[in-house]
Amino acid sequence: MFTDSHTHLYDEQLTTDERQIERAIKAGVTKMYMPNCDSGTIAGMLQMADKWPGNCMPMMGLHPCYVKGNYNDELAVVVEWLAKRKFYAVGEIGLDYYWDLTYKKEQTEAFERQIDMALQYGLPIVIHSRESTAECIDIVRKKQNGKLNGIFHCFSGTMDEAQQIVGLGFYLGIGGVVTYKKSTLPDIIIAIPLAHIVLETDAPYLAPVPYRGKRNESSYIPNIAQKVAEIKNVSIEEVALATTTNCAHLFQNK
Repeated sequence: MFTDSHTHLYDEQLTTDERQIERAIKAGVTKMYMPNCDSGTIAGMLQMADKWPGNCMPMMGLHPCYVKGNYNDELAVVVEWLAKRKFYAVGEIGLDYYWDLTYKKEQTEAFERQIDMALQYGLPIVIHSRESTAECIDIVRKKQNGKLNGIFHCFSGTMDEAQQIVGLGFYLGIGGVVTYKKSTLPDIIIAIPLAHIVLETDAPYLAPVPYRGKRNESSYIPNIAQKVAEIKNVSIEEVALATTTNCAHLFQNK
């Protein structure tokens, strides 16, 4: 059994094909965790969660790329939803210094406030850290009170950053990028024990080889697991067990 720790199942590229869920389950990917983006994605995400309650697990949060001038209103929506139904994490949250730095200061404030929400509710956080891994690590370190945990989603940092993340009690989210020829992830995966790794697709983005350049989906998790198994010279069953156990422990969904 596999777990996809990060998949945008409600994305319009995926909702046109609901067989994607059936394909994932058939491939052994029985749990799929859905990060939220902003108030506009909540309805679609919860619709998937309600239709597939044992398989599609929702998170609540404001994605850094969606932090704009109305970010206080968006954070109020996150607060409102966290109070009225079960979510498995606060996510995806963090910093994105790749696309637009207009709201850099607001991104930091939104990130810190949502970490506080996660601590209030005893939930893990799922971190988006594009071109900002060091900054995200610094904020997590500042907020770490011994109760904060989560995932650095789509990890793409250095060996030193990977070791800092693990030292802070967080997992590395490993996806399709690990299968790409020029990826630097194999060296990191060799050094980091499976106890600190979870698998993800970030569907519909970043499809693994041999689907690179096409629409990604959760059923491709075994392709990622196979590559991790080859890098670590273990069986795919060992990767499946370890990463699924890690997710169960993190999301308190045993």
